[in-house]
Amino acid sequence: MPRFEITTVLPVPAQQVFEACLDVEAHTRSMAASSERAVAGTTHGHLTLGDTVTFRARHFGLTWRLTARITAYDPPRSFVDEQERGPFNRWRHAHSFEPDGTGGTVMTDVIDFAAPLGILGRIADRTVLGWYMARLIRRRNAYLADTLR
Repeated sequence: MPRFEITTVLPVPAQQVFEACLDVEAHTRSMAASSERAVAGTTHGHLTLGDTVTFRARHFGLTWRLTARITAYDPPRSFVDEQERGPFNRWRHAHSFEPDGTGGTVMTDVIDFAAPLGILGRIADRTVLGWYMARLIRRRNAYLADTLR
């Protein structure tokens, strides 16, 4: 199963970053390039343990829907969202937030995922999806860095 990790340092306290990462509207703004919208579940405000949200977005010229649930929640240290329904066989995104010692936060995203379609999915994971998904997370993190000051 493909896995990648991205670490981002943000100049604000962990509580502020934690809350921003659970804000549905902030998420959709950070994914504006793919026209992402929350269309079901918790569509506004902040997610918490057990909440679901369904996002609709365009990737690779197609419209996709993904429903995720917050399956772990330890404010302001970490939370996990996992796909309940959507295009992946598996999608698990663990978010962690640690103070950097200077008033900022070291945010770590660990994503485990797997495409459907057996061998074709494994080829897609390694040739396209790994770098594409990492680019989406980096774009979201850059948005957070620009807006959290």
